Amino acid sequence: MSGDASFEDGAEKPLNLGALEADDLGVLSALAQDAVFTGGDLTWQAGARRFALLLNRFRWEDKGRDRHGPERARALLVVDHVLGVASQGIDRKDRDLVLSLLAVTFEPGEDGAGHVHLTLAGDGAIRLAVEALEVTLKDVTRPYRAPSGKTPTHS
Repeated sequence: MSGDASFEDGAEKPLNLGALEADDLGVLSALAQDAVFTGGDLTWQAGARRFALLLNRFRWEDKGRDRHGPERARALLVVDHVLGVASQGIDRKDRDLVLSLLAVTFEPGEDGAGHVHLTLAGDGAIRLAVEALEVTLKDVTRPYRAPSGKTPTHS
């Protein structure tokens, strides 16, 4: 088979999920685990109170992987109601720096507010102060063969 795979090849539809509670965020985190992106793929729109990442997401939910190989899809991870952004262990000026997302978690505060934590490989992290938890994960392209041809593993 040549070219990009299609959603029909994997017999799955593109993801379009939302999380308004910490338990729901765990599902999104699992589906976004091992996504890769560059420093240029993250955006904070302070006026709109929105933080967004354009990810190359590994398709963990793909049941056709044995038939057509590992796939990724471009996806948007969007966090709304963001009051502030902080990061550690990454050079935010390096737009070509490749980063790998390990987990998305929520640390609750008072009255629904709290912090969304994006844990990155290599001790990097992004912390988003939020007024309320609202996170979406949406595939925006068709699946494509993973360039490495491999499923991510963790030691």
